[in-house]
Amino acid sequence: MSQATSRKKLVVIGNGMAGMRTLEELLKLSPDLYDITVFGAEPHPNYNRIMLSPVLAGEQTIDDIILNPLSWYERHGITLHLGQTVTEVDRRRRVVHTADGIEAHYDRLLLATGSQPFILPVPGHTLTGVIAYRDIADTQTMIETARTHRHAVVIGGGLLGLEAANGLRLRGMAVTVVHISEWLLERQLDREAAGLLQAELAARGIGFELQAHTAACLDDGHGRVRALALKDGRELPADLVVMAAGIRPQVALAESMGLQCNRGVVVTDTLQSITDPRIYAVGECANHRGTAYGLVAPLYEQAKVCATHLAHWGIGRYQGSQVSTKLKVTGIDLFSAGDFMGAEGTESVFLRDPLRGVYKKLVFKGQQLVGACLYGDIRDGAWYFDLIRSGEPVASQRDTLVFGPPQAAAG
Repeated sequence: MSQATSRKKLVVIGNGMAGMRTLEELLKLSPDLYDITVFGAEPHPNYNRIMLSPVLAGEQTIDDIILNPLSWYERHGITLHLGQTVTEVDRRRRVVHTADGIEAHYDRLLLATGSQPFILPVPGHTLTGVIAYRDIADTQTMIETARTHRHAVVIGGGLLGLEAANGLRLRGMAVTVVHISEWLLERQLDREAAGLLQAELAARGIGFELQAHTAACLDDGHGRVRALALKDGRELPADLVVMAAGIRPQVALAESMGLQCNRGVVVTDTLQSITDPRIYAVGECANHRGTAYGLVAPLYEQAKVCATHLAHWGIGRYQGSQVSTKLKVTGIDLFSAGDFMGAEGTESVFLRDPLRGVYKKLVFKGQQLVGACLYGDIRDGAWYFDLIRSGEPVASQRDTLVFGPPQAAAG
């Protein structure tokens, strides 16, 4: 039997960052173990989704953010099906089926289907000009709309929403952000840091409606959105409505296969489905110990562990990730990690420099640093993050830690 026919078959559903990083790690460990087939729903090779914001802002191009060009797939003998949606997986026969009738047999299956944007189910949400912000097509729609239309509303004051608002403003649109919470980035910043952020974005010309609830997208009479109606009766002019109100793991296929899902495909520490050990899941579609991660660092940590098992090394264990936050808006620096709000039993140390627009908050519990929230000066963010992750005692440096490493070391 030839090597080609003796190889196992690996099928990957999802051509995004988590799935392709897993393949990169696998090819380092066991480059000849599998015949690999990849299905991607988008018509593009793997690209850096988190860099869509600089593309929207005009700071990068689509070509700049391609991670694995078509030549990479060819070089590694990977069969790539772009623009193909997998509609069914027969687990008994181990066959994948697409909407266009393509079939692929597998010995191991990797689900990397990512997530889908949450579209508010309000009247008018299907009008032309009402979009999500998730992929290259959405980004191109925004760029094209900005050339011919004036008013944009972004629903959602999280990271993605603010990046969309900034990009559209740079493209010449008048932008208002509608956010349901009391302050922006409430999952990443405390109220004080969020206030500094809002002031900076407002100075750039972005408008805000906080604690505002969307009632409907209003029709211009020709099937296109003309305004966003709020529940308090006001209307905001809108030729474009961008919904950036969160994401949901893409698990419809996994559920149809009979895999256990709970806000993601439930996986073990080896990233295997608890239902079927031949099937692995990584990235935003996976639920590990009750958490589905939407940031790139945990996805890459999962990919490394998953690859060791696909390669039959069997040594990796994924135990969850500590995550940190940054905003991709040029000229705005913010960072947060850990328990930055400060739960019961913690104490916080602050540094405020209003003239420089700098705010630092460190949260301690006992002898450990457990959280950090920085605005305006994030040079020490990675250092604080390492201290949070390591859990090493910092009691002796507690009063100087907020000034950064040199003073901390001296203290």
